[in-house]
Amino acid sequence: MKEIINKSLKNSLTYQEFRDLVGQLLTENKSTGHIQSEALTGYSLLNDRRMKRLDKTIKISDETATVINSITEPQTWLVIAEGWCGDAAQNLPVINKIATLNTLINFKIVLRDENDDLMNLFLTNGGKSIPKLIALDKDNNVINTWGPRPSIATKMVADYKTIHGVLDAQFKQDLQVWYNKNKGQSLQQDFVKLVKSFESKEV
Repeated sequence: MKEIINKSLKNSLTYQEFRDLVGQLLTENKSTGHIQSEALTGYSLLNDRRMKRLDKTIKISDETATVINSITEPQTWLVIAEGWCGDAAQNLPVINKIATLNTLINFKIVLRDENDDLMNLFLTNGGKSIPKLIALDKDNNVINTWGPRPSIATKMVADYKTIHGVLDAQFKQDLQVWYNKNKGQSLQQDFVKLVKSFESKEV
């Protein structure tokens, strides 16, 4: 596992490099990933706009800031994502803003389709769901994971699938509305729990 993680880290991007890559590909009418289609490019364009807006508007709570600043050992937050992924677009700007609170956090992104070995180590219910965050200690040991959605959204997805069997276009629209209203608060609560759980293991 560590060999795969180390290899993926060498191929990783900073948040700004990821944003620049998505933007550059859009000028060529492309998206990230091995599969290219008009639909995926359309999603990427929409996501690029979402991320630009969220970069400017996301606010980090005092509780989140306090807990993140309590981290005293270097960590790497490695996130598997793609530019066409709506959940990634809603969450990456929040994760980036959280990570910037503490200089000990190194936030990196890798593309799913280019890091299949890594993705296969961190499947969600057997699927390659993204974004997937892998928190690593200073020796690149896995200390925690998160994703592909905030816990409240994960429950929404599970409940809808139980009733309807699949996630249809209406649900996906409703999920984006939820993200817009939640403004990253559920994700912040998840990360507060993640950091606290790791710190309790250290004690």
